[in-house]
Amino acid sequence: MQVIRAVGRDAAAKKYDILSAMMAHAMAGDKHRQKLVLRLMALITTRYNWQRDELTMGQREIGRLWCVDERTVKRDMAKLRALGWLEVKQPGARGRVSVLGVNIERILLDTKPEWPNIGPDFVERLGGLTQTPITNVVPLHRTPIAPQPEGQGVWADALRRLAQEDRALYDGWFAAMTEAGIDEGCMTLLAPTRFHASYVQTHLAERVATAVRRINGSILRIKITSP
Repeated sequence: MQVIRAVGRDAAAKKYDILSAMMAHAMAGDKHRQKLVLRLMALITTRYNWQRDELTMGQREIGRLWCVDERTVKRDMAKLRALGWLEVKQPGARGRVSVLGVNIERILLDTKPEWPNIGPDFVERLGGLTQTPITNVVPLHRTPIAPQPEGQGVWADALRRLAQEDRALYDGWFAAMTEAGIDEGCMTLLAPTRFHASYVQTHLAERVATAVRRINGSILRIKITSP
């Protein structure tokens, strides 16, 4: 997975662009999306360490910032984790709050449909942050494969989502995998070769897991294997 961080010489401009993308995404949605994105933006602008990719703030403090009770904080933070926008880097323990990370790549993927609302210059500028990383690893299956039709299960629905997000990754890595079953919250996917399974598990598992969870929130783990 590509690591995107707003650091370096152009850090300030990148931060504004990421926040602008979030704003455009919120404005294009209903009041529930608007409120959720605004709350995350409040956390990012007040407490997020961009350089270290760390957000450390207790539920009581978040509730005070958002002007809500802790129950609402728990619910909305769970929604942001389910979206893949927030990730737990270090669980809280013994009085210490959890250390969270902000998945900028996932945020950019989800907000991309609304970028044209800001302008073509924004689309061109931010598009460079979401390009598939250049790699010398060549997938074994290069022939484009059409997304599976409607009504064929969780993985078929997830494949359509993955194809929309990045067609090159879909054609090269995801399309060749099939669903082998779901058991106790774990979906097993079958890749054509051991190398294929290992590469996806190492580099693309989080993207796969996010797509699957958005179809079926009860699936908590993804296991990728080969014949």
